[in-house]
Amino acid sequence: MEIIEINKVLSNETRLNILRWLKHPEANFPAHKDLGHFEDGVCVQYIGDKAGLSQSTISHYLSMMQKAKLIIPTRHGKWTYYKRNEKVIKAYTKYLKDSL
Repeated sequence: MEIIEINKVLSNETRLNILRWLKHPEANFPAHKDLGHFEDGVCVQYIGDKAGLSQSTISHYLSMMQKAKLIIPTRHGKWTYYKRNEKVIKAYTKYLKDSL
């Protein structure tokens, strides 16, 4: 786990909000019409719509979050879905609790 990389990702309000929104996707996003569930996460389009940012900015943010292993991507055809990586988030919060 890269603590500094995670801290950098979480230092941006929108990226932090994305992680918060993905904690309870059913309360923050519509279900994708083709899947009808959130087991594989939320599609990029819905994340971008909620954030109110361009597709390129959201893609960049999600790429940073994926590199820090905070989110997990899943492809379904032309759509990419993202969900939280609870294992990494739990390890990160434990590290903060135990170390600081």
